[in-house]
Amino acid sequence: MKRISQGDRMGSQSETSSDQFSGRLGLIFATIGAAIGTGNIWRFPRMVGANGGGSFLIPWLIFLFLWSVPLIIAEFALGKRSRVGTVGTFRIFAGRRFAWMGLWTAWINVAIGFYYAVVTGWCLNYFQIAIRGGLSEGVDTIEVWNTFLENPMQVIFFQWITVLITLAAIWGGAKAIEKANVTLMTSLFVLLFTALFLAFVMDVKDGSLDGFIYMFSIQPEYLVQPETWINGLSQSAWSCSAGVGMAITYSVYMRKDEDTTLNAATMCLANNSISIIAGLTVMMAVFSVSADPLGAVSGGSSAITFLVLPEVFAQAPGGPLVQLVMVAVFFLALSFAALTSMISTVELCVRNFVDHGFDRSRSVALTGLAIFLFGLPSAALWIKMDPSTGVRFPQFLEVQDHIWGYGLMFSGLFMAYTIWNYGWSRYKSWQADSGVEGFDFRDYLDHGVSAFRDDFINTGDNDWWIGRWWDIVMYLGFPIMFTVLMLSYFVDLLANVDDPWNPANPHGISIILLFWGVTASLFIGFNRLLISRPVFRNVPEGADVPIDMLPGGDDPFVLIAGEEPPEISYANEKTRGGKKAIDAEIA
Repeated sequence: MKRISQGDRMGSQSETSSDQFSGRLGLIFATIGAAIGTGNIWRFPRMVGANGGGSFLIPWLIFLFLWSVPLIIAEFALGKRSRVGTVGTFRIFAGRRFAWMGLWTAWINVAIGFYYAVVTGWCLNYFQIAIRGGLSEGVDTIEVWNTFLENPMQVIFFQWITVLITLAAIWGGAKAIEKANVTLMTSLFVLLFTALFLAFVMDVKDGSLDGFIYMFSIQPEYLVQPETWINGLSQSAWSCSAGVGMAITYSVYMRKDEDTTLNAATMCLANNSISIIAGLTVMMAVFSVSADPLGAVSGGSSAITFLVLPEVFAQAPGGPLVQLVMVAVFFLALSFAALTSMISTVELCVRNFVDHGFDRSRSVALTGLAIFLFGLPSAALWIKMDPSTGVRFPQFLEVQDHIWGYGLMFSGLFMAYTIWNYGWSRYKSWQADSGVEGFDFRDYLDHGVSAFRDDFINTGDNDWWIGRWWDIVMYLGFPIMFTVLMLSYFVDLLANVDDPWNPANPHGISIILLFWGVTASLFIGFNRLLISRPVFRNVPEGADVPIDMLPGGDDPFVLIAGEEPPEISYANEKTRGGKKAIDAEIA
């Protein structure tokens, strides 16, 4: 391994003091902004329409407390103790051999960011079209959509605008991220409530309020269908960004006495509240003007957002001005939701670079440039025509989403493994200290399973005390839900995709497994290089707590920001025999 150079040490000093949010409000707005994205506004209404309205809300809310809240609590606890991004957190909590798990988490987020910046650009473009009157009544929305996608320079321009806005929002660190999210989220709330009011007027005008009623009416036949429950789980899993590393990243900027449990619950409930508002807006508007509202609202994501909804809003009562306001407000809200998710995506990557001693400004610039360049294929390649509808679609972008979308689920699995591993190590330590031999399940529950919760969640700073239910969810419920989610996805591919095992099939199974396998292999091989660099923890004054009991907590290359790294290189340490324990663990 290369020697730690003076330049590296100077780079590590670029952030010598802790960076943190000003208070709870900043943290909550940042995490809500990260969770709320286009999926809340265009995927959630589609799921409601396709799964029985209020019937879908039942499993969706259940999985909020079985998947999203427990995982966000775990992420906050991990990040608050480690005080580093995903790579450093897995290095500290899971051990040096597993730093690659944090790299996987960071990469999947960035890979999604490549094409999510393009999608955000679509939203910005539709906002400017709307305010110019280009989505008024009688406009052919298919022609508007096709013309836009057929012009790659225009798509790339709005992609570039998205990247510039994102970089400006995170350039100054935690305080800048906080200000950007407070501004964007406050504006988003106002815009969505405005759109909700206008949609309510539309639904009242037709004399039935059928959109509102459908949204909250329960149809028991849907509750006995497995698809309803699986869709409720998948919507909850993606919508709250649970287990994807976002909360780990933002918890690095927590104050020392910040409550992890209440913040997690607040973030998830706020995210779901936005989904309800967006769902009501779309359902009431569509039901008020469409002869086949369920057919319209249950279409594909792009269809309902960029094709159907402009036609719906163009028929709002009150004349052209109200109609223009309605469609412009909707697409501006959609743009703000997408931008806050982009901010967290880029910051997750930047935080990992800063942790490893790189200058923040340079990291922000390089990450932004990479997201723009690697997003160009999603913006301009494989723009094809659906012959049955005459609607163009970006196949390269859809293939990327197909490959990396479900890859995020493994990040949650890695976090659960870290918790299980910590519990087992604490149980073995208790056995050694107590002179107990042999496995006893009751002792394991008391001294192993509950260890993570006792040590890192119920620390005295939390207003909401977490009980054994959390252990049951993380040790038993989560692996079951993960398995069901992944199996349902692959079974659906086998049932509905022609020739799913053909590696050349962009919608098949083999292409997913190939990319996942190659990426994981590369990252596992890259692990030794990852742990050869110092990692610098962002610890606010007075918040330094012990990490030496953690598998990677005694690593001399895990430092607090501002400290000098060891003078001798990892390779020289290995030669001298001073790092035999590390070598044995890596081996």
